[in-house]
Amino acid sequence: MGRYVIRRLLQMIPVFFGTTLLIFLMVNVMGDPIAGLCGERQCDPATAAQLRSEFGLDKPVWQQYLTYMGNVFTGDFGTAFNGQKVTELMATAFPVTIRLTVVAIVFEIVIGISLGVVTGLRRGRPVDTTVLILTLVVISIPTFVTGLLLQLLLGVEWGVIKPSVSPEAPFNELLVPGLVLASVSLAYVTRLTRTSIAENARADYVRTAVAKGLPRRRVVIRHLLRNSLIPVVTFIGTDVGALMGGAIVTERIFNIHGVGYQLYQGILRQNSQTVVGFVTILVLVFLAANLIVDLLYAVLDPRIRYA
Repeated sequence: MGRYVIRRLLQMIPVFFGTTLLIFLMVNVMGDPIAGLCGERQCDPATAAQLRSEFGLDKPVWQQYLTYMGNVFTGDFGTAFNGQKVTELMATAFPVTIRLTVVAIVFEIVIGISLGVVTGLRRGRPVDTTVLILTLVVISIPTFVTGLLLQLLLGVEWGVIKPSVSPEAPFNELLVPGLVLASVSLAYVTRLTRTSIAENARADYVRTAVAKGLPRRRVVIRHLLRNSLIPVVTFIGTDVGALMGGAIVTERIFNIHGVGYQLYQGILRQNSQTVVGFVTILVLVFLAANLIVDLLYAVLDPRIRYA
């Protein structure tokens, strides 16, 4: 196991540098970030040259990337064009988005897997058909429609929740935004669990466990569910980074100042330092999540061993 982890960590190094380089190049072709610093009027040549020199934009792109990566390894992600450190923006944005992501993942695990197990064990029955139709409806409706509808009904019309999340973003205010963020992924987890349960329910090891006289609850939890969770864990593990980076719509609807909000502001203002800095952390989240998922395979299925 230790050798496998070391090998995977070494494999992450070129992936990390490759993805950050690609992101850096894509951000630098979005447009001229200096043009947005002078408002609606065009910057005079002297001011533009001074700003380019101050932010290092007068150097070749490859040299900017090397300088940026050198600073990253010292904990310096640069300075936004408003003069604020990117690390300060991260310190306020990431805790909020992490709480929102935790709420969304809990909804996926609790509701998605529970519905998947129920429908998988009752395949073809009315409850299975009903859940399949509901998940298809959820997948078909865009997230911004679901978010605005719940905000209007629960926040404005019925007054059950606050239409806008407070700056502190406590867990109780993130329940509805978390449900909105997790809605599509929850539907996929339900359908994926249902398919896996239905397929493994006919496996030989399940029939053997039943023939031994084991209680149905133990057969389902200990044998059937454990082996059926491998594709579900894969999906949820890769979904962690997607939820953190893809929360732009949800955070905009509920006025949550998290990672999605900062990325939106960075793209809108062509603030390359902010966008590259936040995406660099998200790349690390993706890589760590994938490694954890691979290690969980051996926990769920004892037949899997890593050399």
